[in-house]
Amino acid sequence: MTDTSTLVDGLYFGEGPRWHEGRLWFSDFYAHAVKSIDEAGAMRTELELDDQPSGLGWLPDGRLLVVTMKERAVRRLDPEGLVLHADISAHTAHLCNDMVVDAQGSAWVGNFGFDLDADLKARGHEVLGDHPVTNLARVDADGTVHLAARDMHFPNGSVITADGKTLIVAETLAGCLTAFTINDDKSLANRRVWASLEGVAPDGICLNEDNQVWVANALAPEVILVAEGSKIVQRVVTSQLCYACMLGSEDGKTLFAVTAASSDAETASATKTGKIETVRVAAARAGRP
Repeated sequence: MTDTSTLVDGLYFGEGPRWHEGRLWFSDFYAHAVKSIDEAGAMRTELELDDQPSGLGWLPDGRLLVVTMKERAVRRLDPEGLVLHADISAHTAHLCNDMVVDAQGSAWVGNFGFDLDADLKARGHEVLGDHPVTNLARVDADGTVHLAARDMHFPNGSVITADGKTLIVAETLAGCLTAFTINDDKSLANRRVWASLEGVAPDGICLNEDNQVWVANALAPEVILVAEGSKIVQRVVTSQLCYACMLGSEDGKTLFAVTAASSDAETASATKTGKIETVRVAAARAGRP
């Protein structure tokens, strides 16, 4: 039995869920679209593009930012259409993925670092093994690009605490959440393990008002709630593998879990197994995204 209810199915592969202006926005990789859905299940397409979209966020003036995975860039939705906000290819390797945007419009963007699908097939789908490390990039509101952190193990979902002073990044292939102090100039300092999650591949994450992190576990049909120091506070069982999560609704206490049968590109692009599942939880959304 699952703990969740299905809000919508028939997606290819959802990622980057964000609660924004009364709707859950998300990317659907192989539909090449950014979509949104309300709590009644009414879905609409917000944007179509040639690339695979992933992480989403908004500038202070309300313009949408979208990570374009293959281009290894961040695009911006201006009134006249989608334009290049920043080319981050110099600091990234292979596909780019999730992103978190702070109150001033600075975005931290992760990337795979190598061809994950090919590597998994070569090693018999053993996820948490040796692999190349990569960088975390920062894109400021004016589009300037900076190297934020080196030697990251597949930097993926990220959150910023409510005070704007701490960035927490899911290092999917290190099985941990890594925290940084955000300095006044947006540089990162005091790198530390915020939570070590044995046997978990943390993918998308979101933060609650108790300063705990919901973690989508890409290795299992579950979302887990984690406190600093690695204590698992709660587990929510989903109907299939879970790749991203977000807190939303009017009171911020609906947990949206983005699931699919597989993250393998060949499989996920061929069959619409993707779902968004929901469950009510005790503590509301906080911080960013």
